[in-house]
Amino acid sequence: MTSEKEMYLQSWERESQTTLKVLRAFPGNRQDYKPHEIMKTARELAWVFASEEISFVSGVIAGKIDFALAGKAPATILEAINTYEKAHKEMVQKFKDIPEADLNTKMMFHVAPKTPGEVRKFDVLWLTLMDQIHHRGQFSIYLRLVGAKVPSIYGPTADEPWM
Repeated sequence: MTSEKEMYLQSWERESQTTLKVLRAFPGNRQDYKPHEIMKTARELAWVFASEEISFVSGVIAGKIDFALAGKAPATILEAINTYEKAHKEMVQKFKDIPEADLNTKMMFHVAPKTPGEVRKFDVLWLTLMDQIHHRGQFSIYLRLVGAKVPSIYGPTADEPWM
């Protein structure tokens, strides 16, 4: 029987590879593009992936999320992508070293706007993965809007048909 830790690691690794494929499809010369004034630029949105990898996994280990760990967004989208790839590898190793029993303990985390509550560490990690998938979908729309090709994510796209 597969443990939750093994299932999470498999899902996280698979989704990370898909995220990298989507991020790498973005044209670097359009990194300051944003579809609406209240939205992040493509570079800022790409940085979300790296900052979440660093802040959330380290936060689960420490028992408290600290967004300052990730630092400031880099000057280029390529740096953000490279940092995400490097951070993912480092965080996977840290994750592998955490005893599964520790991941079933609770930590304080937001459960609603301005409302902290006790949440199982595994649930914080699953939420983080789902949030990254959400942002990847958002990023895929940026791709289409700048005229870049949208790679296959969970199935074929107009730009990457399977047949």
